[in-house]
Amino acid sequence: MEFTPDGPMAIPLWINGRAYLTVGDSFFDVVNPVSGQAQHRVPMCGASEALTAVTAAQAAQPGWAAMGLPARQVCLEQLADALARYAGHFAKLLRQDVGFDEARATAEVSEAVTGLRRTSVGDNGVVGLVVDASQPLCGLVDMLVPALLAGATIVIKPSPKAPSAAYALCELATRADWPAGVLNVLHGDTAAIEGLCAAGIDRLLYAGQAALGVQVGGLADAAQVPFEMKAG
Repeated sequence: MEFTPDGPMAIPLWINGRAYLTVGDSFFDVVNPVSGQAQHRVPMCGASEALTAVTAAQAAQPGWAAMGLPARQVCLEQLADALARYAGHFAKLLRQDVGFDEARATAEVSEAVTGLRRTSVGDNGVVGLVVDASQPLCGLVDMLVPALLAGATIVIKPSPKAPSAAYALCELATRADWPAGVLNVLHGDTAAIEGLCAAGIDRLLYAGQAALGVQVGGLADAAQVPFEMKAG
């Protein structure tokens, strides 16, 4: 990771199959809780960036759904294979962001690889997915896979404390020739979630600790967006 004179380098958003740069009013420093070192930073986004991400997901959704379930399963199998090849890199990202030890980081990546090969099917549409920092990769995959298999496209809002794995997974999917806009990443906190709800997502999913999930669910309820939580 390179550092600028003003601090650690920012991780951009991922929208429509590429890194998407935005100049926000504020940034969140991603600090390794073990070393206390700032690894990088993420822009704290709001309604404008959320609308851009949701618009990309909406544009990609009909084509992704039209591919059919067998083709989408192939895409997920290819992503699982790619994640397995880069397991060491993803484990390093988890160690840097949230301070997991090597065994826990390796286990989380292994669980995510297995999760990408599951065949449970959820609901179609455009989905916002909020993930906390407790299981930033396998928690994401658990909620992601059924939606993707159903033909849904996704805007991921990872925890600003642990954004790297979600961003890297989207980049890996693009390298595996996934259609642009199927997976997108929006950084931020409450304003980003409110922006997703206002931008016209069909439902909001949450993976992580229950206490934060209640707060996220409240934002969805206020916007009358269907909400589902998987508490870790």
